[in-house]
Amino acid sequence: MPNDAPPMAALIEGRLDRLGLTPEEASRQAGLPADFLDRLAEGRVPPPRGQKLVRLAEALATSVSYLVGLDPDTPPPAELLEEEQGSLGLLAGDEEALLRAYRRLEFPQKAAVVLVIRSMAGPEPVADAVPPKRVGRR
Repeated sequence: MPNDAPPMAALIEGRLDRLGLTPEEASRQAGLPADFLDRLAEGRVPPPRGQKLVRLAEALATSVSYLVGLDPDTPPPAELLEEEQGSLGLLAGDEEALLRAYRRLEFPQKAAVVLVIRSMAGPEPVADAVPPKRVGRR
């Protein structure tokens, strides 16, 4: 298991072994993409949250608390049960991925990225404060 894999990946691997499930089977049972658990173990996707996390725990016949590394009898933190912004329609999936990557950058890199994106996007549209008045009648 890679060093950048979340601790959850090791717990999931243990549950898969105990239940005799493949990562693909468990992912499908949880309603996740078939390669989700493999990507999680490789550190390529963040740990699931909200209903994805709840469904994964159900597919692995365990609790959310166990999957996040807590005592199984301890209630999980509320923020882990909140849905990701992208799934609520606040950000598109690609926007959320860009934001996560941006947040991992150091400040000088962030400044450079902002400059590049602004130059690529062109000038911001200027909204008219007052709609133009019509001259004459229809």
